[in-house]
Amino acid sequence: MNNYKKLKGLIAATFTPVDTNGDINYPVIRKYAQHIKDSGISGVFVCGTTGEFTSLTTAERKLILEEWIKQGEGGFKIIAHVGSDNQREAMELARHAAAQGADGIGCIAPSFFKPEKVKDLIDFFAPIAASAPQLPFYYYNMPSMTGVNLSVTQFLHEGKKRIPNLSGVKFTHNNLMEMGDCIQLDNGAFEVLHGFDETLICGLALGAVAGVGSTYNYISHVYLNILKSMESNDVKRARAFQVQSVEMVKIIILYGGGVRGGKAIMNLIGIECGSCRPPFAAFEKEEYDALRGDLEQIGYLKK
Repeated sequence: MNNYKKLKGLIAATFTPVDTNGDINYPVIRKYAQHIKDSGISGVFVCGTTGEFTSLTTAERKLILEEWIKQGEGGFKIIAHVGSDNQREAMELARHAAAQGADGIGCIAPSFFKPEKVKDLIDFFAPIAASAPQLPFYYYNMPSMTGVNLSVTQFLHEGKKRIPNLSGVKFTHNNLMEMGDCIQLDNGAFEVLHGFDETLICGLALGAVAGVGSTYNYISHVYLNILKSMESNDVKRARAFQVQSVEMVKIIILYGGGVRGGKAIMNLIGIECGSCRPPFAAFEKEEYDALRGDLEQIGYLKK
């Protein structure tokens, strides 16, 4: 971790482009990466929840990461999500990420056989982090999906003793009190990446300096304005932009959530991400028409 610089700004959780057959559409990543560069985004979080990692093979996850690293060309940081219920698979993905030149790795908690104690979680993560010791390791905390709701503060405090490259947490949870504790822990030693797009302003108010989100992919200007406003202590202006974020999140919820609805928006703006893999249902033309109408209503798309 020599010359390592902490994450700052917006980290987009990337969608995984697929073609009409449901195969990975690797060539789209070139256009997608240019879109990220043009959007003022600081980095990407590859093959996470937004990237449908549970619906991808190990080989696909490797090739997707390789393409992002190739097309990113150092224009933004690349965090590889290596999480899996299979510890050995996660270790393999961590080694691969390090070998390919990723800037960091993230790992979600196992969700079928769940760790019952913080020690269990540390035991699960330690060999994974050790598989890429030169890269910063981030715990991807998302209790709503994993069902693992252990103390993150305790994990960071105790985990650092076993995981030297433990750098922080992607905090996708609404427990803002604990998030604040994590930010203050050990005089701010850990990076706490805010994980809920619709409450970014809250994380920034507590001291977070970076966020990871799916809607950053298509309304980055909204979040950049929130960041700038909070940095200049213009909370009223930041609040107005956060309202715009909430309007967008309300819409994507109507269309199956951040993954399914967000992917459809990417298609509408010209980044051909295709449909989600099953069990998500494919978008029908009528849904696209309705979505376009809703986006026009909030001024995102022109009528």
